[in-house]
Amino acid sequence: MAKSAGQVEGVLFADVNFASGTLLIEHEAGSSPLAAVEAVVRASGHGIEPLERGRRAPQAPEDAGVEAWLARHRFELAAAAGGVLMALAWLVRLAAAPEWASAALYAAAAAASGTVTVRRALVSLRARVLDMNVLMTVAALGAMAIGEWSEAAMVVFLFAVGGMLESRALERTRSSIRDLMDLAPPTARVLRGGEAEEVVAADVAVGERVQVRPGDRVPLDGVVREGASAVDESPVTGESVPADKAPGDTVFAGTLNTNGLLEVEVTAEAEDTTLARIVHMVEEAQASRAPVQTLVERFTRWYTPAVVCSAALLAVVPPVLARAVGADWGGAETWFYRALVLLVVSCPCALVVSTPVAIVSAIGRATRDGVLVKGGAHLERAAQARAIAFDKTGTLTYGCPEVADVVALAGSPAPDVLETAAALEVHSAHPLARAVMRAASSTIFGLRVQ
Repeated sequence: MAKSAGQVEGVLFADVNFASGTLLIEHEAGSSPLAAVEAVVRASGHGIEPLERGRRAPQAPEDAGVEAWLARHRFELAAAAGGVLMALAWLVRLAAAPEWASAALYAAAAAASGTVTVRRALVSLRARVLDMNVLMTVAALGAMAIGEWSEAAMVVFLFAVGGMLESRALERTRSSIRDLMDLAPPTARVLRGGEAEEVVAADVAVGERVQVRPGDRVPLDGVVREGASAVDESPVTGESVPADKAPGDTVFAGTLNTNGLLEVEVTAEAEDTTLARIVHMVEEAQASRAPVQTLVERFTRWYTPAVVCSAALLAVVPPVLARAVGADWGGAETWFYRALVLLVVSCPCALVVSTPVAIVSAIGRATRDGVLVKGGAHLERAAQARAIAFDKTGTLTYGCPEVADVVALAGSPAPDVLETAAALEVHSAHPLARAVMRAASSTIFGLRVQ
């Protein structure tokens, strides 16, 4: 898709980040190729829409339109339709119906399962690229040409199932990026004219003041001007213990204000916050290529044309030689069928898809667990690590404080001390207060107290 978009007149550079679902293009000054680029993308079976200001990651599925929903579930729909039609064809064949009936159903199954594959193959051919979509399309059309309707349907159906699994893996990874972005609230309580006004966070200007109530997340990076509170910064810094904030202290977007009212002066716009930069780093890491991925792409650039040429030679040369020497090596249809088998068996789809999807999924999973990886190359090198050094104890914690022990003084029973502490903290939202409440509620399950 990137190569097809890059061939649009006026486009200087095009790059697709499948992990974040974004297409970046650079075009000549004064040109307006966006409409043509959108047409090319839609022709390949993908949905496309402009990114909103301040939003780096794709929007949540429930917020997308019908076109985006259909584009995201294209392989599921194709596989489902193809599977149902193939099952009907099989039942018709079992019922000893006329051969043309099952053949028609298998042809319909191939058409339904191969809608996305054929569209992408046409786009690749226009871009003068031989990819796995072209191979699958040629194999399916060839099988139909020799009357192997069931095999044509099976080939494109299995390819659609593979595409469905790939798209689901990418969607899970994109959801991890959305989870990061969702840490920062979409709106902010801006103080304008002495009143708190709730506006979209992306519309808040640097220098304005926002009000952050207890239990709310900080919408934008800023400096505390009034108020004092403890702020849970674990989503950004990884520190498990909330940091006390007073006037003059810095707060980050996405962090949680636990127990006090804060008035914060904004120091960065929504797309320039620390959290947004972290998300951008994750997207760049997922788009970066590991050495093994570069090797695979270099290999398939030559491998795919070689497979097509080999299949063409296999279909033509043996029948011609057999006729020339008068040997019985099988007819032209037999060798044509074998050439189609070669196309399917030699298709590098598993090789091409497995590497980038594995890297993107691994980085997305690590991000969900609070581990930021700079790129595929660094992830690949992690397999060679034999020892790991941690620079602080906070790195090894769960990010949630717990009561480890209760030491009672002046002869007071430890359970009574814990009960009293829980009574004092019952209305507090502070993480330490919640730890005391959890400890008090779990004493009956064997908490060791002294």
